[in-house]
Amino acid sequence: MAVSFPSLFRRAAPPLVGIDLSASSVKVVELTKGQRTPMRLERYAIESIERGAIVDGNIEKAEPVADALLRALRKCNSRAKEAALALPSGAVITKKIMLPAGMREEDYEVQVETEASQYIPFSIDEVNLDFQLLGPAANSPDEIDVLLAASRKEKVDDRVAVAEMAGLRPVVMDVEPYALRAAVDHVTEFLPNNGQGQIIAVFSIGQSTTSLTVVLNRQTIFEREQAFGGQQLTQDLVRLYGLTPEEAEIKKRTGDLPENYQRDLLQPFIEQGTTDISRALQFFFTSTPYTRVDQIYLAGGSSVVSGLVDAVAERTQVPTEILSPFQGMEVAESIRERQLRADAPSLLIATGLAMRRFDE
Repeated sequence: MAVSFPSLFRRAAPPLVGIDLSASSVKVVELTKGQRTPMRLERYAIESIERGAIVDGNIEKAEPVADALLRALRKCNSRAKEAALALPSGAVITKKIMLPAGMREEDYEVQVETEASQYIPFSIDEVNLDFQLLGPAANSPDEIDVLLAASRKEKVDDRVAVAEMAGLRPVVMDVEPYALRAAVDHVTEFLPNNGQGQIIAVFSIGQSTTSLTVVLNRQTIFEREQAFGGQQLTQDLVRLYGLTPEEAEIKKRTGDLPENYQRDLLQPFIEQGTTDISRALQFFFTSTPYTRVDQIYLAGGSSVVSGLVDAVAERTQVPTEILSPFQGMEVAESIRERQLRADAPSLLIATGLAMRRFDE
């Protein structure tokens, strides 16, 4: 009998800390109810992880990851005991299916498990399975759209173990693209007409890959991942200036580097990034019915590299901005505004997870 995620689509009780585990760092975000706005950024922290502890989304060494998580929680003085985490998209199989409308929830559970066996390439006993009822099917009034999600048990268990080692109780296990979308949907509410009718492209520049998510009317219409990330610039800094990877990451954000950095390293990195972003958009145009993008957002730690936003805007001729998931939120007085501006673009997934506290 398959065991459900704890819980992929279910409501989580507050207080809740959103935790993003990446190859280079642990990011935690805690949101509370604001006095003047629906949400307030209460605290956040980013802590580096030992290299090799997480590889390709897989937790290879649990203890260093849990230690980094503990440091992050202490750094921001979080007292939350419940956590929301996410699995990378490669660790989750998702499928939208149609089932008869009007059944009891326990009947849907049986039907989903039966249907899932058709799409999962391993035994149903080896997976965590969950589902969400999406609503009436578009062309079949007697049926309902259902989103099912399944992941190997060990993938879920690894993240649960890390949270528990840090003294937390996982209550939500989401999928990273869904958590990112939650943060993007929040930001688009502040665009004219709540972003309706606008095609929005979000490039999330990670350590080794850049993911593109294109959204129209709060629906994802295109996704793509390519091999470009901030690790390339970090490795160049380590090689040229004899820095540690941790020092390189810090100096990459602050710009505290020798004069030849911009000419020899930064400009080639920006040129490569803008070329890859432009190619990704062209692939979107040629493989979909759409011929335009109205807004580009850059996210991820390397999105704040000086000059990248302007270069992308010039190359693509599309308005381009750094994406902060905290738009329209109150911010606790203890958080330094300048530091938040630098860190915010890398906190989309953690923020989207923390928003689960406010699920209705």
